[in-house]
Amino acid sequence: MKEKDLILDLQDLYVRFEVEDGVVHAVNGLSLQIERGKTLGLVGETGAGKTTTALSLLRLVSEPPGVVECERLIVDGKDVMALSQKELESFRGNDIAMIFQDPMTALNPVFTVGDQIAETIAIHENISQTEAQKKAIDMLELVGIQGERADEYPHQFSGGMKQRVIIAIALACQPRLLIADEPTTALDVTIQAQVLNLMRELRDHYKTSMIMITHDLGIVAQICDEVAVVYAGNIVEYGTLQDIFNRTKHPYTEGLFNSLPNIRDRKAELNPIKGLMPDPTNLPQGCPFHPRCPYADEKCKEEQSVKWVSDTHYIRCIAYEREGFHIKLEEKR
Repeated sequence: MKEKDLILDLQDLYVRFEVEDGVVHAVNGLSLQIERGKTLGLVGETGAGKTTTALSLLRLVSEPPGVVECERLIVDGKDVMALSQKELESFRGNDIAMIFQDPMTALNPVFTVGDQIAETIAIHENISQTEAQKKAIDMLELVGIQGERADEYPHQFSGGMKQRVIIAIALACQPRLLIADEPTTALDVTIQAQVLNLMRELRDHYKTSMIMITHDLGIVAQICDEVAVVYAGNIVEYGTLQDIFNRTKHPYTEGLFNSLPNIRDRKAELNPIKGLMPDPTNLPQGCPFHPRCPYADEKCKEEQSVKWVSDTHYIRCIAYEREGFHIKLEEKR
């Protein structure tokens, strides 16, 4: 992939939190590349390091106790780790923006929604307050909220409407990369579908690249072009949507699919992944998934390596190289 085609080039990201009880290893050598105009799904259980990775892209990890290190972090040609605090203020909003997980707490309850959108616009664009307010109203209407509601406060909006306001704030300055962190978690199923349709339409309208952080594989199937499956702070499987859904190779990814309800057989029992996510203050040696993996052997406890399955698809698993391993997985699907 040519560098000019990349909106994000992240290499070897490590994030740790040095606290009294020890060192929390939240992200462990994670690398990502996202092509301009594409949507990437970051998938994994709670505690896998997905949100910490996203906050690192905006340099929003609190230091201390957080320590962020990486070989390279380039967003739309900018070396993010080299930006000053003043440059970061412009970078956040213009180049990259984030839709946070809980719309109920992401908005300031003492300011009108119009003022909160206008504030974002005024910070990044050299326009008057009147012009900023007018653009805020336009953004509300763009996300399906009547412009006259700009003078109302967050408590006057439903959960779905608040999430639309958050999307309006995130897109107000037309960022080149949008991060959505579990954007539909607090919403009911009907509103979830509306919000996802809205995000898809706005992504196409603005030609925005997107990172969708979620544990919901259904959302991934609807909106993502590529998928990165994250476990214990690193990517264990990466590929196109078709690679991950139709050519699953990693035992952890397989476990995620097996954990889904079978809509064709409502009496079928769920088959969850055994065990729990590893303690990030005491990660296992070798492959961090080996204590839960049905295919692990002694070698898995000592090492892990990346195996490219195709030009678009790789896994972090040495068990894959064993004869018959991938056949077993395909037989279970």
